Amino acid sequence: MAEQTTTQHTITIPASIPMVALLGPRDEFLRIIERDFTADVHARGNTVTITGAVAEAALVERLLDELVTMIRTGQGLTAETVERSIGMLRTETQERPADVLSLNILSNRGRTIRPKTLNQKRYVDAIDKHTIVFGIGPAGTGKTYLAMAKAVQALQAKEVNRIILTRPAVEAGERLGFLPGTLSEKIDPYLRPLYDALHDMIDPETIPKLLTAGTIEVAPLAYMRGRSLNDAFIILDEAQNSSAEQMKMFLTRLGFGSKMVVTGDVTQVDLPAGTHSGLRVVEGILGDVTDVYFIRLTSHDVVRHKLVGRIVAAYDRYEADRASPDSGASDLAQPRPRRTGRS
Repeated sequence: MAEQTTTQHTITIPASIPMVALLGPRDEFLRIIERDFTADVHARGNTVTITGAVAEAALVERLLDELVTMIRTGQGLTAETVERSIGMLRTETQERPADVLSLNILSNRGRTIRPKTLNQKRYVDAIDKHTIVFGIGPAGTGKTYLAMAKAVQALQAKEVNRIILTRPAVEAGERLGFLPGTLSEKIDPYLRPLYDALHDMIDPETIPKLLTAGTIEVAPLAYMRGRSLNDAFIILDEAQNSSAEQMKMFLTRLGFGSKMVVTGDVTQVDLPAGTHSGLRVVEGILGDVTDVYFIRLTSHDVVRHKLVGRIVAAYDRYEADRASPDSGASDLAQPRPRRTGRS
């Protein structure tokens, strides 16, 4: 008797779960599921019938269970949530998509900040468990944004007394005294991305008060020298643009009751020629030190526009090809033939 290669599963969705919430407006989520699985999925009332290969049908059933769990937690589903859940199930990880995508870090003005990928959840968990965490990865992976959300969460829970946000003012060589204008006018262009993220997480009218009181401090990396930072959540952003000496200076500012998160992208170093990036060498120095944790985010963790992830992945392939001894690649990328006809 031939081994059965297809199967049919029939599952009943609880009556408390609206089918439009599960399958999406005009069955948008159902179409995503049928697109990404080699299985036929039919819904009639609260009954869903899945027909297809045994493994695929089992994955669809698991996916529906995860989506039902997310709806029960009060999280509205989106096409992105469904696609990310499918991606996690495909990786055969032990973590449940519902646990990853339903983890609330911070809520403000009706908006909830959550990790959107498995690596992002591991990053957030590492911040909870370790004193110093390095989040390394390309633009758009949420390195700084999630770290700042954890900092605000820690401040609100009174786990720390203040937040310190810093980044190198590398274009000025950190010689800020030579720039025109007041101190605020000199440093604001370099720190503006940090202010922008703060406005997403804290009521804008309270931010000036917190800055004036020193509860939140936003300053260039050069201003960290000679300080000891106690009871603080400290974030060093764009750390690839710190020198090895600056990185050591920053890490040794750690005081009692404090946490540090260091973020950066080692492929985007803007330091002058001959200056080594502190972020590039630090893992080789601190990789075995207890309570220091390194996590690498990739193009799969990009949560900006989908095209950003594709751009990052394309550049990763290009850099890998250039690094290959057999590639024979020049410094300039060779243009590919333009696509013609139908896609």
